[in-house]
Amino acid sequence: MNAPLTVEQLLPQLDHSHLDWLEEEAIFILRETVAAFERPALLFSGGKDSCVVLRLAEKAFKTKGADGEFKGRLPFPLLHVDTGHNFPEVIEF
Repeated sequence: MNAPLTVEQLLPQLDHSHLDWLEEEAIFILRETVAAFERPALLFSGGKDSCVVLRLAEKAFKTKGADGEFKGRLPFPLLHVDTGHNFPEVIEF
């Protein structure tokens, strides 16, 4: 029989400082890019990488409401890249 495992044994304490630094750096790059160009756009395919960059853009340019949700508009449009491998929800979004 298997010995029971606790959450602490499966997930030791993780140091998120490096991930926090990467997030801050990505937000800085997004802000600098928007400031440097006249008509920037964010390419969006609906994949995992595009979703992460969109979330970073929300954190960089939108303000957080009392409910924790981001409010306002991004200062650039999303440009959908049709990869031909889309879920219907991606096209609807």
